[in-house]
Amino acid sequence: MDSSSIQLPDSEIGQIRIENSCLRVSFTRAYIVKTMTGSIEKTLWWQAGDLILEGAIPEQPLPTGPAICDGGDIDDNIYTYRDMIPVPLDSRGHTRCELKLRGSTDRIVVRGETVRLELIDTPKYIRHLRE
Repeated sequence: MDSSSIQLPDSEIGQIRIENSCLRVSFTRAYIVKTMTGSIEKTLWWQAGDLILEGAIPEQPLPTGPAICDGGDIDDNIYTYRDMIPVPLDSRGHTRCELKLRGSTDRIVVRGETVRLELIDTPKYIRHLRE
């Protein structure tokens, strides 16, 4: 089965903003690992996109971008995605994100009612990942 996920460490954040209870973390370069059926190797791609939480309530003051993500957790009801975001992602219920920023003690810590990922344009191939 084909699968894709954004690897949070090293992904580039351009902007972090909240308006009308909607958090938008804009990735200028999110790194995506793709696994394809029948292939032993995975591939690495990059693509721009937004992580969006609606009904968002920040648990601490939000930092501003740009920044490099150093990992973190995305909570989707009973699931916690550590250092990754599944593609696609569109869910309702108990949602939360806690993202670490490289070289800083600042974090993006927000809970919300929905979480979704909106990718922009087409993914760009980087390389094959050989284990």
